[in-house]
Amino acid sequence: MAEASRTLLFSYGTLKQGHQNHFLMQDLIRKKDANFLGPYVTHQCHPLVIGPHGIPYLINLLRCGHRVKGELYSVSAQGLVRVDELESTSIGHYERLPIQVCEEGKDSVLVEAQGYFAHRSFGEKLWERKGKVGLAEFGDKEGKE
Repeated sequence: MAEASRTLLFSYGTLKQGHQNHFLMQDLIRKKDANFLGPYVTHQCHPLVIGPHGIPYLINLLRCGHRVKGELYSVSAQGLVRVDELESTSIGHYERLPIQVCEEGKDSVLVEAQGYFAHRSFGEKLWERKGKVGLAEFGDKEGKE
């Protein structure tokens, strides 16, 4: 039997290894609803900022910010429902949108994935409040704050 359709999901924040919400990805991997594919980076620059409560937000503005480092996962439809719930897409916290990424060090091979962006109702305003200064990576320091 063929494997059901899976979504490539780019994670740049708390779902990454070593961060507070990675437990969900670990559970999905354990249940065969996700596979870790490796470190990836956005093909184009995007703003990545830390919002209220230390929550990272990728802003859907091209050619601003940095190429953002993260991780790529292959996620089942059932797993995607669980990640959407965690990211509160139904109440406008994040929205899942297409994003092009490439494996770190292999810029010539683009991958079409999806990622969680700050909802359009506040994303650009958050970028402006942060002085249009962002990060290239949500790391250990930011994750502990």
